[in-house]
Amino acid sequence: MTPFNKPFLTGKETHYIYEAVNSGKISGNGIFTKKCQDFFEQKYGFKKALLTTSCTDALEMCAILTDIQPRDEIIIPSFTFVSTAIAFIRQGAKVVFADSYTDNPNIDTDKIEELITDKTKAIVPVHYAGVACDMDKIMSLANKYNLIVIEDAAQAIDSFYKGKPLGSIGHLSAFSFHETKNIIAGEGGLLAINDERFIQRAEIIWEKGTNRSQFFRGEVNKYGWVDTGSSFLPSEIISAFLYAQIENLDTIQNKRKELWNRYYKNLSSKKLDGIKLPNIPEYATNNAHMFYLVCESEQKRTTLIKKLKENNYHAVFHYISLHSSDYYIEKHDGRELKNSDKFTECLVRLPLFYELTLEQVDEICDLIV
Repeated sequence: MTPFNKPFLTGKETHYIYEAVNSGKISGNGIFTKKCQDFFEQKYGFKKALLTTSCTDALEMCAILTDIQPRDEIIIPSFTFVSTAIAFIRQGAKVVFADSYTDNPNIDTDKIEELITDKTKAIVPVHYAGVACDMDKIMSLANKYNLIVIEDAAQAIDSFYKGKPLGSIGHLSAFSFHETKNIIAGEGGLLAINDERFIQRAEIIWEKGTNRSQFFRGEVNKYGWVDTGSSFLPSEIISAFLYAQIENLDTIQNKRKELWNRYYKNLSSKKLDGIKLPNIPEYATNNAHMFYLVCESEQKRTTLIKKLKENNYHAVFHYISLHSSDYYIEKHDGRELKNSDKFTECLVRLPLFYELTLEQVDEICDLIV
């Protein structure tokens, strides 16, 4: 069975892990952590980058940094992973779910303003499939109503909006290096800070609420407990693994884009019955995080997944709308979010990973009618 995803190893991961272990400094914030953080700051222009143990942790740091309080309202899309919501719910916030576009799983920016109240604190756009949300509209609303924008860029490494790297536009952003992402660390994440007022406190929260980082830079003569926080930083072993990946970022991206483009070219030439291809707006680039299709019905999707499985290809569906989840359905305000529900029922993800061959992509496309 050809899997939906297969983690790609560059060959340097274990070498760098050996270096990290042999250095005697494996607890975190060592040489490989610094190398990774420097890379992201220099390549994408983040004012500060902090590695975390997961994207969920990065989002939880965002919730703490923005001082989310009970009864604050946070606007997020319903069609997203649970971490986008739970990071703010843990702080006592009320999540207000927004619908997707009709032709795109991203948050419908034309429907955001009507959700804003005097309790709204932040907007959290999710760049689904690594494809940018309309950030000009979102930042305009944020400026108009004095809101914080936190980009959930879990899937969006090395993707751009009008030439600007995703994750560099909002006040804060969060990335994922889970094994299903383009570059991986098994588990891992990144907090990117673009608003300087959050930098100093972010380091404190990252280091369990202490000013330890300032101490090791010689900025204070001792360190202690000065704020809330947790153990958000990853071990050097995780950072060493990630560094081997980011050294090969361009190679990985080029292969993934080649596979994505092969899917799109093949399927564009077909007369697909009740199946639509992904839509990428003009302002967005494609980082080839995933290739998805949208079927006309849940039954059509089930049939397609079954057919691919019978031919030894594993395709999967994705999120269940969070507003209709068992945990939140009674807390939701009752609005219908039809587009989000449509993607829940009809979106299917095809295999896409570095070692997939073009010939396999051709075979998959031949099975789709």
